Amino acid sequence: MRSYLSHLECTETGETYNADEPHTLSPAAQKVLYPRYDLDAVRREVDPSVFATRPPTMWRYFELMPVRDESNIVTLGEGGTPMIRASNLERSLGARTLYIKDEGQNPTGTFKARGLSSAVSRAKELGLTKLTVPSAGNAGGALASYCARGAMECHVFMPEDAPPAAKTEAALAGSHLTLVKGLINDAGRLSREKAAELGLFDVSTLREPYRVEGKKTMGYEIVQSLGWRVPEAIIYPTGGGTGLVAMWKAFSEMESLGWIGPERPKMIVVQSTGCAPIVRAFEQGVRHAEPWENAQTIAAGIRVPAAVGDYLILDTVRESGGTAIAVTDEEILAGMREMASAEGVWSAPEGAATLVAYRKLRESGFLAPETETVLLVTGAGSKYTDVAMGA
Repeated sequence: MRSYLSHLECTETGETYNADEPHTLSPAAQKVLYPRYDLDAVRREVDPSVFATRPPTMWRYFELMPVRDESNIVTLGEGGTPMIRASNLERSLGARTLYIKDEGQNPTGTFKARGLSSAVSRAKELGLTKLTVPSAGNAGGALASYCARGAMECHVFMPEDAPPAAKTEAALAGSHLTLVKGLINDAGRLSREKAAELGLFDVSTLREPYRVEGKKTMGYEIVQSLGWRVPEAIIYPTGGGTGLVAMWKAFSEMESLGWIGPERPKMIVVQSTGCAPIVRAFEQGVRHAEPWENAQTIAAGIRVPAAVGDYLILDTVRESGGTAIAVTDEEILAGMREMASAEGVWSAPEGAATLVAYRKLRESGFLAPETETVLLVTGAGSKYTDVAMGA
């Protein structure tokens, strides 16, 4: 198989960069870099039906992934998660078509496995052997696991009150784990300081170009599972927002390839009322979100006071005709219980927030009963047993 990776492109200015050199943010604008591919060649040479014949991991889409040599792939079998038809919830909510995309079935128990498999694989290919990440919990555990798999050095910086399972996972996988007083932004500052001091490569959310490529495979999988068409709405629990903008990138690529048409799902952000910078910015009509002060929520994965890709998230929501909504921690706990008891899906708090958002958007009329909707469950509830006890 051949990767059709072409170059990197600044998402703000359009300036291009060599994809075969290590990069973080774009040097000039300090904005997010996206990998770009020779889509004309892919369209000529790749039949999407081939993906169904390959092992059901995210690497089935190798031609549209950023690793040039298959031997550099660092994998634990990530991707290929199910789209569960939520028939019991459909009946109770009066919905025609409702799906749960259950990312809790990934290695390491969350969708972070996708992004970190991609980032670690590309780092290995570029000769980077010492990686660091600030994490609200799950990304740190995933990076530690993939670095262990790839025999690479790993440094993780996590808030002291990160979920116990995430701290245990990172420690057991052999990372250099540092617990930080404060939130993920405080962990990020320390991670970047140590990166400069120790020669570590920073794989923070959207601060390097390749985590987004792993996450975009969620978009490819959703479309493939629906017979190469998009759903009408996707509800996504948003912290750093990589998965949301990654799926939007995937839809654009697939349209350019002629695999789907111009239709797009409404991309819907859900955050906690205790940390909702994207919701606030959306409501204010601005393109950049001011940092959220005193962020607090039981959903650690969306306790992100400031996102480097805020403009990409907000652009995606607006271009798609979507919206942004905040829900309370009490509602999230109720959502965890409802999703588990109705469909047998034990979701992390972040994923349960999507069900709460769906209810609210149905009540407001933003979503109709017949709107085909995907709830993106980003992780397994088993990683949050301390929170689940209150559900």
